[in-house]
Amino acid sequence: MEFKKIKQDILGKRYSLSIAYVSEKKSRELNKRYRKIDKATNVLSFALHKDAGEIILCKSVIRKELKKFDRTFEQLLGFLVIHGMLHLKGMEHSSRMEVAENKYDQKYFYRSRHGIHHYQSSSRRISKRRKKS
Repeated sequence: MEFKKIKQDILGKRYSLSIAYVSEKKSRELNKRYRKIDKATNVLSFALHKDAGEIILCKSVIRKELKKFDRTFEQLLGFLVIHGMLHLKGMEHSSRMEVAENKYDQKYFYRSRHGIHHYQSSSRRISKRRKKS
């Protein structure tokens, strides 16, 4: 899936973004380390600098959530990338973020977020800053 247009639209052309896929084990390890939640998660986003960040995705967790969100793999993957990019832009979970997610989701995936509302209304935070190595 090509995310360049979405990245430019949300974060700008100069923003340097990397997207990586990790195993459930690695997702759990990162989630525990940076969010203090001891379980694998679908997406994590890390702002590395003002104009650079990364999004970490776990395909196996995403596949397990397809029925829950009534989406195809590509649709949910796209939505989660949008979600992660909005966190990198500085947004927190809120109705403002939901409006932005809906806008980009419809623009790029031609679908309503109707089935995603439950996920957004939860208190789970996805974005945390990663400590520099």
